[in-house]
Amino acid sequence: MTSQTSTTHTWLDRLKHEWLLLLFTALTVLLAFVDPQPWARYQRWLQVPTLCGLLGLMIAIQGIRDSGLVQRLAGMLVARMHSLRGVGLVLVSMTAVLSMVLTNDVSLFLVVPLTVAIGGMSNLPILRLAVLEALAVNAGSTLSPIGNPQNLLIWQHAQIPFLQFVGSLLPASAVMFVMVAVLTWFWLPKERVELQADKLDGHPISVSLAVLSLVALAMMVLMMERGYAPLGALLLVIPFASFSWRTLRCIDGWLMATFAAIFLGLGHFAALPIVGHALGKIDFTQPLALYLGGIVSSQLISNVPATVLLLDRSPDAMALAVAVNVGGFGVVIGSLANLIALRLAKQPHGMRLFHEVSIPFLLVCAAVVYVVMRLLA
Repeated sequence: MTSQTSTTHTWLDRLKHEWLLLLFTALTVLLAFVDPQPWARYQRWLQVPTLCGLLGLMIAIQGIRDSGLVQRLAGMLVARMHSLRGVGLVLVSMTAVLSMVLTNDVSLFLVVPLTVAIGGMSNLPILRLAVLEALAVNAGSTLSPIGNPQNLLIWQHAQIPFLQFVGSLLPASAVMFVMVAVLTWFWLPKERVELQADKLDGHPISVSLAVLSLVALAMMVLMMERGYAPLGALLLVIPFASFSWRTLRCIDGWLMATFAAIFLGLGHFAALPIVGHALGKIDFTQPLALYLGGIVSSQLISNVPATVLLLDRSPDAMALAVAVNVGGFGVVIGSLANLIALRLAKQPHGMRLFHEVSIPFLLVCAAVVYVVMRLLA
């Protein structure tokens, strides 16, 4: 009985810190009472394939962590770099480039654990890098039609060639990345990298777990691309339950619950008649109205639901793509990749620092990108 009481208290103490989960759970319950909907709509809003994809990625990356491979790669990288700014620029650039090919969330699942490992053996400021990587993944994924979900939706809707899409988003993505790189250079300390030698070589690699995890990651990405994320996640759970139960126990179930609550709450909110009525009063044929509409709606309901909401109302799909990608900056739900970066970093006061940097960054970036895009129009 004492053990059960202790477990309950631990669970409740943890729940107190999950304010996003509590907020969106309350929103979901409130909307369910105010505007009840058929169960089928809640199932659609829950986005089970996306949640399964997230679970599969978390399992594979946790396995890579547990194998010691990330720590070994971190040691190799930091041993060859001399300045914190140099390490920071390499990690930020790596995040942006990977997001163009492997999507924004996969990129973060690969680079943020590497950043945490480097920070554990050196004086690298982990939280600052995690914030910068969240910004970088938004800038990098903007360029590619497959870099993030909103781009994929717009690309399929617009039915334009791959390279034409890239060319249309190149100016915005370039501006965004240059601004992230400049912020990285000036925000990170000038200091040299200081290695903690006792931690540099203390991470033996489990070859079998590393191979299993890398294969699992590749398989999960392929399954997600082909629309079989639930099957992919199931196929990962079975071998890890058999060979590395510890890996499954380390999965962040709170993050999964938070995403489920966000999907339900924001999906229902975006479908409210009052929201559709308000959007109907906006003239999206005006470039500035479309641009601000995409950014503001992304801040309120995240950029993927904002894209779904505005896609049929927008006369210019590529202008909408610029707006919702810029809208990924700002508040943490502007892009759910922001939340992934902060949860992977597991640093105190992460949410506060993120908003102290990301909101001003959005205000400056939005103005600069708009001016550049209008000059090139």
